[in-house]
Amino acid sequence: MENKLIINILELIGGLIVLIGGGEFLVNGATNIALRLKIPPIIVGLTIVAFGTSAPELFISLHSALAGNADLAIGNVVGSNICNLGMVLGITAIIYPIKVSDTTLKFDWPVAMGSSLLLFFLTFDNMISATEGAVFFGLLLIYLFVLFRRTKSDIELQKTTNEEFQLDESEKDKSPVTLWVKDIAFLVTGIIALKFGAEWFIDGAKSICLVQLGLDERIVGILVLAIGTSLPELVTSAVAAFKKETDLALGNLMGSNIFNVLSILGITSMVIPINVSEIMHSYDMVWMLGITLLTIPLMILGRDLNRWEGLVMLSAYCFYIYTIF
Repeated sequence: MENKLIINILELIGGLIVLIGGGEFLVNGATNIALRLKIPPIIVGLTIVAFGTSAPELFISLHSALAGNADLAIGNVVGSNICNLGMVLGITAIIYPIKVSDTTLKFDWPVAMGSSLLLFFLTFDNMISATEGAVFFGLLLIYLFVLFRRTKSDIELQKTTNEEFQLDESEKDKSPVTLWVKDIAFLVTGIIALKFGAEWFIDGAKSICLVQLGLDERIVGILVLAIGTSLPELVTSAVAAFKKETDLALGNLMGSNIFNVLSILGITSMVIPINVSEIMHSYDMVWMLGITLLTIPLMILGRDLNRWEGLVMLSAYCFYIYTIF
């Protein structure tokens, strides 16, 4: 029994590492290919990189839904959204106060809240159908188009994006064929790693939490899968906070929540309709709406999220986790 537990823990940790690594490989390969095809860096940043960083959650939700574990699929998304604004944002603000930009207040937050409300209202029938998934994905395309127009008009942000996404100067002397083969290899390796990483991570989580600890799928999805897939955002935001560079943290987390609903649930439900349990709809989604709504008064007060407000967000998340047990 003890050996089985150790194997499951290694499977869980190994799967998460492979998932995160697969996402990095996918982003690097796809980004380089897009830049070689002369696709503007601003488009690369808003689409390929955004999709790539959401790839672990997408593969986990797809794998769970196809395996008939609906609560894992939607729990991963709902739990991740709560975790992003409760735990990740809270810890980041405690480390260093986060500035609140006009863009976040007037664009990012309304879209994040709107997509969460839409998910809540569309799941009164305890189902996300293929048609509703197509609606989510269609709204994602509209969101990306508007985001592109807004970002393109911001000259300073465009300069930053151009500096961030460019081909490696050290590879200029290599042959084009070698570079294409390398980028395609990165892309394929990333997809394969995401597939197997998702399987290992979910199998490890299910074996430990469902079988050995006796937890139900909903808690595993909301707690284990959601926190696991939010770790990259937590590490990135925490590092930025220690460097006192938190300007983009809030917008990035809001953007992640938007992608979770519109992209991950949209694509997954178009592949296979997702059943939504009553408690997931009436309790967990209400918490997702509540914690998103909570950020508004905290953001408006002083136009930043200070350490005390970060503590409020983190306390709300901890209380939520306490209640689901």
